Amino acid sequence: MRILGIESSCDETAAAVVEDGLTVLSSVVASQLDTHGKYGGVVPELASREHLRAIVPVVREALERAGTKLEEAAAIAVTEGPGLAGSLLVGLTYAKALSYARGIPLIGVNHIEGHIHAVVMESARAGNPVEFPALALVVSGGHTHLFLVDEGFGYRLLGKTRDDAAGEAYDKVAKLLGFGYPGGPIIDQLAPHGRPDAVRFTLAKMKGNTLDFSFSGLKTAVLRWVESRDLAAQIEARRRLSRERPRPSPEQWLAATPRETLDLLAGFQHTVIEELLRRVWRSAEETGARSVIISGGVACNSGLRERARAAVPVHFPSLGLSTDNAAMIAAAAFPKYARGEFSDLSLPARANLSLATP
Repeated sequence: MRILGIESSCDETAAAVVEDGLTVLSSVVASQLDTHGKYGGVVPELASREHLRAIVPVVREALERAGTKLEEAAAIAVTEGPGLAGSLLVGLTYAKALSYARGIPLIGVNHIEGHIHAVVMESARAGNPVEFPALALVVSGGHTHLFLVDEGFGYRLLGKTRDDAAGEAYDKVAKLLGFGYPGGPIIDQLAPHGRPDAVRFTLAKMKGNTLDFSFSGLKTAVLRWVESRDLAAQIEARRRLSRERPRPSPEQWLAATPRETLDLLAGFQHTVIEELLRRVWRSAEETGARSVIISGGVACNSGLRERARAAVPVHFPSLGLSTDNAAMIAAAAFPKYARGEFSDLSLPARANLSLATP
């Protein structure tokens, strides 16, 4: 059984075909990085326009790569939220049109649940299935959520960010230091060249739900550190470098970054990872979780992957399925298909769609 997945929640237009909930037959992603990079972040109106240009050829290519005709799909899965409203509407509208024209069932999928199912799918195919109950940390530029997941894919929200998502903090710090957008991968490349104990930051102390996250204070601490030093010239040099095409290599970034800034990046990354993992390990102990899922764009971070070792098994997605993609949306649709949870053509785009409540 094959399901066509469509994803357009933010700035990537994606389509994929997944077979039997385990095998990715195709996964096509059209990035908008060059469109938004010059603005230092995603511009919603531009994102919607780029989705309109890309959605038809991306879906067509996904079907061709999978050797599948549209009428052979058992269902069409599409992201209904959360995300940018205009971006979501492009994918939803096209999925509805295909569903109506060919009489194929439509399945709305929560984007965050998709990130979780990317890991479940790949781990099962690798012969190392996720054991339940599992903790799921979904961490990206737009989300930082910690869930307890049961075997039937029921979700209980344990903690979430109260301000910036972890990936958002990476991008804002990178922009402050002149590295451009997206900055997370650049910081991850440079952080190992610094000393994480040279620039220390205070861990967040949360009132109320101590499993919630906060990264705004860390971002402000980086700003204060920068303001206390005369770094304007080197920051401007990196800004010029970030505008060059092709994009600078890791070696070029390293040459443009003095030792004290490398130490800052190392300390920043160490603190973000510590904030994430200390809540994961505490939750694992309190809930008796048998495994941990870490997914989302920040799951690409090499420092996070290296330090996420503990008594319980930790499952990461492949790098290609960490960032936004449609294979994860199709994978999440298989349990819904089995339960007969189909959507009708009134399915709305829900920018603030929740996966679970506390």
